[in-house]
Amino acid sequence: MTTSDFTSTLLVDQSPEEVFHAINNVRGWWSEEIAGSTDKLSEEFTYHYKDVHSCKMKLVEVIPGKKVVWQVMDNYFKFTKDQSEWQGTNISFEIMKKDGQTQLHFTHQGLVPGLECFEICSNAWARYIQQSLRSLITTGEGLPNTKEGEIKVS
Repeated sequence: MTTSDFTSTLLVDQSPEEVFHAINNVRGWWSEEIAGSTDKLSEEFTYHYKDVHSCKMKLVEVIPGKKVVWQVMDNYFKFTKDQSEWQGTNISFEIMKKDGQTQLHFTHQGLVPGLECFEICSNAWARYIQQSLRSLITTGEGLPNTKEGEIKVS
């Protein structure tokens, strides 16, 4: 069975526990403009980027060293007509050992081709996962959006 959900996978030398900890440090790789708890089951947090994007996430699955799942409770994009595109979708981080390394498999279930935001959102997720989260995991320093809404550059 194939899926058209957006996915991104990376391999790192760090342990599953280190990868899990980095994922939950959402301010360290996605945005410094996160309000709320980002590491406990059933907790909610909000994300904000200028007047372009805001959303509310709920942690619906948290298995230390193995998996984190967020459910999008509410979402706003300035650049789409359909404001419901992300609502009710899940964002999943699955962690596993593979060939002596740790694999992180990211999936935004429901972010599929044909949606207004697919190109912009999939490009953004690819950058956040492959560059910012990878950097946070491997160096301890991510590339999140700053509080001013600017992206850090290394």
